[in-house]
Amino acid sequence: MTRKSLNRKLRLIYVLFAGVLALALAAKLGPHVPEANRAFPLALANDIYEFLRDMAVLIITVAAAYLANVFQKRSAFVDSLRQEWRAIVQTKSALIAFCEKQFPTTEDYLSAYRAISEAIDNMRIVYRNVGETDSLVGLYPYAPLHDMRRALMTLDPRQTSKHAPPDRDLVKDAVLQTFYALRENFLDELDLEEPTTPLTASVSRRMKTSGTTNPARREQKQQIEAYERAQSARPDVDALLSDLYYREQAADHARAQTTGRVEGEHVRRPQAPPPVAEDATRRATGRKRSG
Repeated sequence: MTRKSLNRKLRLIYVLFAGVLALALAAKLGPHVPEANRAFPLALANDIYEFLRDMAVLIITVAAAYLANVFQKRSAFVDSLRQEWRAIVQTKSALIAFCEKQFPTTEDYLSAYRAISEAIDNMRIVYRNVGETDSLVGLYPYAPLHDMRRALMTLDPRQTSKHAPPDRDLVKDAVLQTFYALRENFLDELDLEEPTTPLTASVSRRMKTSGTTNPARREQKQQIEAYERAQSARPDVDALLSDLYYREQAADHARAQTTGRVEGEHVRRPQAPPPVAEDATRRATGRKRSG
């Protein structure tokens, strides 16, 4: 269900609800207006109001079910639209990759042609043709896909055994141009919004500095002390991981000092492992070096 169809159905619901509320209000207040009372019998007004009040739950239930069905169709349509767009993006990438190959084979061409052919035909499960009737085929809703197909067909290895690089570059530019035109119109149906915190700077960098809060640092310290008190099955592994962590933290701290952004974090070097673990680590390192 397109956005246009959704808005049309929602307007219908709004008009019907407004009509029902206006009728209920007129039936309720009509007896208190002398002119309306003479034109509209009091008994009939009371009957209409009582009927609408008794049927209020049913009316709301039917309207809610109808709205749920409408939004469910809209959600399914948007999901299909997103799947089709992902297929189109993959197709564009396949065509560009084919054009970038210096010596494309027939298999490469058939793979790219299959991608564009599937993207064209899968559009049928999303949109019908523009101007299609019971007797007229109509127009394909997004002609740039066919432009991509026709441009690709000029590089068919079965027709010409060799294509010059300028020919492939021209086809690549044609694919990109048609893809950009398709993107401007195809994505409009998805109701995309601007991000809340966009990052539009071309030369961007991280603005936060390394570090954490004191409670988080205390919790980390407590966990480290708990690990040091507990007996480890592989002290050599613990020593290796601790030393690597220290080296990484020290390198980050030195880099921060060089760039003038010192975080001021306290990097605590791990405790030295037991002698047995040191010997095991040294022997493992020696075996690796000797190998």
